[in-house]
Amino acid sequence: MLNLPSRLIKAAVLLLALAAPAFAQDYPNRPIKLIIPFPPGGSNDVVGRMVAKQLSEKIGAQVYVDNRGGAGGTIGTEALAVSAPDGYTLGIISIAHAVNPALYKLHYDPITSFTPISILATGPNVLVVNPDSPIKTVKDLLKLAKEKPGELNYASAGVGSFQHLGAELFKLTAGVNIVHVPYKGGGPAMQDVVAGHVKIMFSSLVQTTPFIKSGQLIALGTGGAKRNPVLPDVPTIAEAGVPGYVADNWWGIVAPAGLPAPLAQKIYKDVQAALESPELKAQFDREGAAVASMSSAEFNEYIKTEIVKWTRVVKEGGITAQ
Repeated sequence: MLNLPSRLIKAAVLLLALAAPAFAQDYPNRPIKLIIPFPPGGSNDVVGRMVAKQLSEKIGAQVYVDNRGGAGGTIGTEALAVSAPDGYTLGIISIAHAVNPALYKLHYDPITSFTPISILATGPNVLVVNPDSPIKTVKDLLKLAKEKPGELNYASAGVGSFQHLGAELFKLTAGVNIVHVPYKGGGPAMQDVVAGHVKIMFSSLVQTTPFIKSGQLIALGTGGAKRNPVLPDVPTIAEAGVPGYVADNWWGIVAPAGLPAPLAQKIYKDVQAALESPELKAQFDREGAAVASMSSAEFNEYIKTEIVKWTRVVKEGGITAQ
């Protein structure tokens, strides 16, 4: 009798393994939840909603968004980690996923608590200012920041966000001191910069392009290694005065750990089909991002390298969670 529980567990695992291929063939037969661990309006939300729409059309089942913001994305990501690994709860991750292990005491492991499905896209950040700001170029910002250290403020989606880390990388690379003003998400931060309450932001180009094109914000430089085709007349931050500066965001989709391999493979193929959509590619192009291609295994290794890279920025910048 003492061995019965272990035998039952083994039998259950065997049944799941045998049933997984058939389950994958029937999947999906009900709506799929896509957790976005940030509030509406930020780049994670923009990318997640674009992908959810195309994925719904490709698989013939509704993929609906569940925004669960807070604590730099860790609240929503933890909710994903403890969800059933049945393919009906997926989640968006981004560069914040690689930053958070250095900032927070997590109740999940950024690698082993998840089944990596696919990277979705990559895109640079962009340094923007409110049109009322006296800062008109990157060199203007550098000059003013050195004349008034600790007096200039920049907005971000919160501690550990791409906006925050992109700005801290700028500070380290340029040797200047500007002050972080964290918000509860990229949307609220952007609203305050547009309103002029804070003048500076290092935002994702995906989130910011509409505000630049409408004239509500002025782009001083982009964070890619080369100029972005969406803003061909805007120099990179590196060529505008901060050599060596490169800050690219990325977005991907993951499931809870334990997702059966046949089901993971099916979801991967469905996501790739969605990414091949001309409409989705055109949307990404318009927003300054590019569809990325990696296998699930490659995406897993990429996440590991990103954790190493951004942990260094967190430590050298003396960044701590609030």
